[in-house]
Amino acid sequence: MTASTPAPSPWWTPDVHADRRPFLMARNRIQAALRGYFADRDFVEVDTATLQVSPGNEAHLHAFRTEAIGHSGTETPLYLHTSPEFACKKLLSAGERRIACFAHVYRNRERGPLHHPEFTMLEWYRAGATYDELMQDCAEILALAAKAAGTQQLSWRGRACDPFAEPERLTVAAAFARHAGLDLLASIGPEGATDRAVLASAMGRAGIRVAPDDTWADLFSRVLVERIEPKLGFGRATILCEYPVSEAALARPAAHDPRVAERFELYACGVELANAFGELTDPAEQRRRFGLEMAEKQRVYGESYPLDEDFLAALRIMPEASGIALGFDRLVMLATGAARIDQVIWAPVPDTAP
Repeated sequence: MTASTPAPSPWWTPDVHADRRPFLMARNRIQAALRGYFADRDFVEVDTATLQVSPGNEAHLHAFRTEAIGHSGTETPLYLHTSPEFACKKLLSAGERRIACFAHVYRNRERGPLHHPEFTMLEWYRAGATYDELMQDCAEILALAAKAAGTQQLSWRGRACDPFAEPERLTVAAAFARHAGLDLLASIGPEGATDRAVLASAMGRAGIRVAPDDTWADLFSRVLVERIEPKLGFGRATILCEYPVSEAALARPAAHDPRVAERFELYACGVELANAFGELTDPAEQRRRFGLEMAEKQRVYGESYPLDEDFLAALRIMPEASGIALGFDRLVMLATGAARIDQVIWAPVPDTAP
């Protein structure tokens, strides 16, 4: 901030709040509509604890850490969860069949127009259901949010999407072929093992940057972020499905092709809104995948998070299910036309960046 540039007014000043208030009132209407949607379908709304022994075990998600201090003064590390997923799956193991949760979640190293250190995640789970049913939920929720906000379109930065149109379903392999000219599955073995050399060679021929120390996952992410995501969800929403099994640590392999998993992401206006899985319920395989994720986290960031042994134990009796996490604040942004996520959060986290 230069001396000649005045600092922006705080969010709580009356004039700034007056500008934000229409977004916030729309947020309340959308949340009420979604609560009604789930109640009408016999979902139970649950409320999970924020503090957990493990914040989640995805390599590139960063948590906030704290300590619980016992009567003896002993300190035990705890984390603010990055998702209520582990707790929700424990509730499925306990016998719940349909649950929904509006949870405040916390992710470190994330702040920008689409990211906030604390935000609201809407998660819902259907025991005994395929992830195709979640795709239909997404289509209905987009329309419901738009109706509650009083709009006929979702929009962000001049880009628009019809929330009432049937979403496009596009596999990740088809997206790589369409938008990057790459045969993704040629770099994945019959059981899901990835071949960096094959993907790197194809990317080089397509003129896409490859660094010597890039892993297969790095290359996959670069193509996804640079070539594919910016082209998804225009005109109508896109459901990007069948992720490589190596990129779906919490999802079960697809029955028709073990190279890919039952994972999809929902996009509108080039913005990722939701991430869904046909849930993995094999505790041994889940432990193996978490180990790989934490090894990668240690390699890249020099840290890792503990495993939630209670969660792995619960998986032994968890029923077959499908679940999804939707960024509620982002949905509100697109339904209201807000430019930044902090405009749709009632009381944003102070920005401490220098």
